[in-house]
Amino acid sequence: MFVEASQAPAVVADQLEANEALLSRIGARLRNKPPRAVVTAARGSSDHVATFAKYLIETKTGTITSSAGLSTSSVYPPRANFDGVLFLAISQSGRSPDLLSATEEAKKAGAFTIAAVNAAASPLAALVDEVIPLHAGPEHSVAATKTYLASTAAIVHLVTAWCQDAALERPLAELPGLMAAAWSLDWTPAVAALRSARDLFVIGRGLGFGAAQEAALKFKETCALHAEAFSAAEVQHGPMALVKDSFPVLVFSQDDGTRPGISALVEMLARARAQMLLAGLAHPDGCMLPVVSADPVLQPILMIQSFYRMANALSLARGLDPDRPSHLNKITETV
Repeated sequence: MFVEASQAPAVVADQLEANEALLSRIGARLRNKPPRAVVTAARGSSDHVATFAKYLIETKTGTITSSAGLSTSSVYPPRANFDGVLFLAISQSGRSPDLLSATEEAKKAGAFTIAAVNAAASPLAALVDEVIPLHAGPEHSVAATKTYLASTAAIVHLVTAWCQDAALERPLAELPGLMAAAWSLDWTPAVAALRSARDLFVIGRGLGFGAAQEAALKFKETCALHAEAFSAAEVQHGPMALVKDSFPVLVFSQDDGTRPGISALVEMLARARAQMLLAGLAHPDGCMLPVVSADPVLQPILMIQSFYRMANALSLARGLDPDRPSHLNKITETV
């Protein structure tokens, strides 16, 4: 996990160069025939990339984006109409039967299908209209790291090409260097804070919510730590009742329109005497985790790059092997 996460900056650098012409062509196609909606399909860490994709696509293109219920096609009789829809599948292996079934049904029902996939020779890659290769190389750790980061970078590249967003082009080109800087940051105070923890919340909002979901999954996978991800907008709708004295909360906050709402929630958490670990914002009662300054679209990627190093260290500090989580396999083939 440590080695593969450290490789992510180089992976993204290679990916951006290798996919430039491809994504320019796909972007032109999406501008010439704008989809009426986007449907994402993914499981696990890839589904957290899909959460990020939803917010990025909706805020940059105005195209409504939602997540496919994969069981609709793999378990229930399919009835969806995908005419004029962009169906975006995201996968490391490209082999999960339910993902393949959903993609096949969407294509039959009229969707333009794209797969962001690491395994270029996979069944998923053979099925779709366009393949966006992640160029991440082999990933052996059960916990996906460099493929998550590569997938998220590929989504930013896709949307930047689709919108011809000049404001994102330069920050995207600088992303590999920013990721290398994020990898070097010291998040060890979080290791000390969470070494004996049993439960925690991970909070984000908007573009940062997928990062919160990903962090919560990695806490479960690698640290045997029960973590739940919430949007900052949802915590007051019930979960806040669990926050007692010293209850740990990790907060991700990119510098965009979600910041005021997250800051207000942090004030509430402080009054409840939560143990706050804060990435991207400051509070006198919280532990600030350092972050790299960047375009808000890229900040969730950079925070997760820093997080992975900390999660690996936390797993070891808790006496676990982050590369061999109990009861898990690298490829999960759900039906």
